[in-house]
Amino acid sequence: MKNANYYLYDKECELCVLGTLLSERNAIHQVRELLNPKCFYVDFHSEVYCAILAMTDRGDRADIVNIMPELKKRNIKFKPYDIAFIAQNHTFDLVQYACRLNELEKRRSIYDMGQYLVTNGSNESEDIEDVIQSANDKLSSIFGSLDNHVKMAGDYMSEVYQRVNDNLNSISIPGTPTGFHEIDDKGGFQPTNLIVCAAESSQGKTAFANAIALTAAKSGTKIAFYSMEMSGAQLMTRLAAIESGIPVSTLTNEKLTNEQIRSFDRSVASLSKLGIYFDDRSTSNIETILASIRSIVIKYHVQGVVIDYLQILTINKKGSNVEEAIAEAARRLKNIAKELNIWVLALSQLSRDNQNPLPSVNRLRGSGQINEAADITILLYRPEVYNKRYPEPFQSTNPNGTAMIDIAKGRNVGVFKFIVGFNAATTHFYELNERPILPFTENKSDDNPF
Repeated sequence: MKNANYYLYDKECELCVLGTLLSERNAIHQVRELLNPKCFYVDFHSEVYCAILAMTDRGDRADIVNIMPELKKRNIKFKPYDIAFIAQNHTFDLVQYACRLNELEKRRSIYDMGQYLVTNGSNESEDIEDVIQSANDKLSSIFGSLDNHVKMAGDYMSEVYQRVNDNLNSISIPGTPTGFHEIDDKGGFQPTNLIVCAAESSQGKTAFANAIALTAAKSGTKIAFYSMEMSGAQLMTRLAAIESGIPVSTLTNEKLTNEQIRSFDRSVASLSKLGIYFDDRSTSNIETILASIRSIVIKYHVQGVVIDYLQILTINKKGSNVEEAIAEAARRLKNIAKELNIWVLALSQLSRDNQNPLPSVNRLRGSGQINEAADITILLYRPEVYNKRYPEPFQSTNPNGTAMIDIAKGRNVGVFKFIVGFNAATTHFYELNERPILPFTENKSDDNPF
């Protein structure tokens, strides 16, 4: 323990915080911004917290078992009993306890600065200007974390000015390409964005996400894919179908021809090099998924995440109904996108409307708040599924083998619609060189109705 003649610390509070961090999988992410090693007055507690941070930065889980080899690697002397003693402590008010440790650490720093001023104010051994400068520096360091997060309007104007200059020079906004120039010309998928892609069942939401993930990965963007319905192997089979042009059903159930084998081998060689990551744990728990996202971003520098899909996610929130749970999931996905500076593409179901299947944001299943949380809302529509035509201005477009992409909400990009191709056999959405038009049929009138 540090040598001091004051008692601005709380040993029990430190034990509760560390015990909770070692017992709850996602606890560290709730308090990491609040705590630094100096918040723990007891030296061993500080070392344990440093070990937890080091393991988290590597994407590993810090718990009562694997914290011990980490401490040994750091040459920290301890007994297993010391860790067991810490781990038996727990609090359900982790953030509140962390705030207390943060405040106590600041008070200790203020006390130290006060002692420095008393010592140097009572003698002339140090130049007064140096004393004042040193005191200002210490005070700034105590509350420096506040300065890092609070900025004035002028602090951001240089970014706005740069964007205006880039527009004048026809410099596009850097973002992840999607493979659809109507979106990419407006910057593609941008960091911090939550993109919601919604449609009724069997419209191709997962296929659309696969097409974007494949284009993004080929551009060098690293992608993490979370599917509550398909395994990583199933998703890669679909990507192989897109890349090789071989139908999914053929890859899954039939013997390939020699030509198909050559095409498949080329696709495997291409896909194996891509930075696409899967967490195949059979879970729909939002806490587990968010923790996995943080870990994968830290470990593999992932820049984009796909979630398939929102309505299956489960929220650990007592008393919440389905709508509140889905809204909470959307908000938390938006928060993590902003926190980690990544984009998140979340797929969502639309409620069925047999009379008018044309998609709209009002039909987002479970919660209209999904659209509020989203930066971009994309609606998919394949009228051939319903034996219908497109609405205007695409009514003359042939619905067979095509789909309408409706950007129904576009923060900073606007709203617009465009037509793409869709190969049902390979589940592939792709750009069209030209829009296919329905054959003209003359509406013949009867010259002699009577």
